[in-house]
Amino acid sequence: MNVHKIALLIPTLNAGELWYQVLDSINLQTTKIDRKIILDSGSIDNTKLEAKSSGFEIINIKKTDFDHGYARQLLANAAQDCDILIYLTQDCILKGKDSFDRLVAAFDDSTVGLSYGRQLPHKGAKTLETHARLFNYNAVSRVKQLSDKDELGIKTASCSNSYAAYRRVALEEVGGFPSHTIFAEDVIVGGQILIKGWKIAYVADAEVYHSHNYTTKEEFKRYFDIGVFHSTNEWLLKEFGSAGGEGFKYLKSELKYVFKHNPLIFPKMIMSIGAKFLGYKLGMIHDKISLKHKKNFSMHSRYWDKLENK
Repeated sequence: MNVHKIALLIPTLNAGELWYQVLDSINLQTTKIDRKIILDSGSIDNTKLEAKSSGFEIINIKKTDFDHGYARQLLANAAQDCDILIYLTQDCILKGKDSFDRLVAAFDDSTVGLSYGRQLPHKGAKTLETHARLFNYNAVSRVKQLSDKDELGIKTASCSNSYAAYRRVALEEVGGFPSHTIFAEDVIVGGQILIKGWKIAYVADAEVYHSHNYTTKEEFKRYFDIGVFHSTNEWLLKEFGSAGGEGFKYLKSELKYVFKHNPLIFPKMIMSIGAKFLGYKLGMIHDKISLKHKKNFSMHSRYWDKLENK
């Protein structure tokens, strides 16, 4: 077994009541964590106080300066002495005491540059979000490499910074996290890591509880941003293939799951599908939409403010 120096890195902003459970689940881990750091962008609740009492170092930035890739790169820079960087979001509750152990064990394979864990729906999650987690994060671990793109398409590069770990040398080889992307900076890095010859490990037994119960309006906004992301990162689709086939598989799976578990929400599911489709298509042609509408359509409206000020 390789001995690593490990950092746990979390971007935060008003983490709320769930933060206590997140910190408790971290404190129970059997893995030795050498550095624990949060990057906070202006919390006015007890987020920083509770983090400090759990042994976290704190980096402060202005809320207006926050950017998904920029924030994660600042955290990586702050943990220069660590060779494995675990990223967690403030709403992820680790399931078992050995979750970090399992995630980091993937790096015993010297060709793995990135590992990510399985996300389970939070207790009490609604039907559509439960299905989303079960579909996207199944129970079978897998190590992915560039040659898998013919089988997996864009999912080859898929991972999630909600619960992921990076080998520092692999992250540095691709230039770190990109600043000023609307989101999904993890997919950009994942794709580049694969192209450089590294592998991505999906570790199904490194589990966290993490899910969102989005409204139909929020689904529209989220998929608008996905469309923006794909249209501004065309190299990903050219290298790995479009997301169309995967969307059709998801739709079939969702229909089956809803009819089996909660057929009464079928109308809501149809509205959700329509909102996602419309949002994605508009995001793909965002350059033809006014700035005002882009801000209204986007879940990450500050992205457009930064773009305007560049």
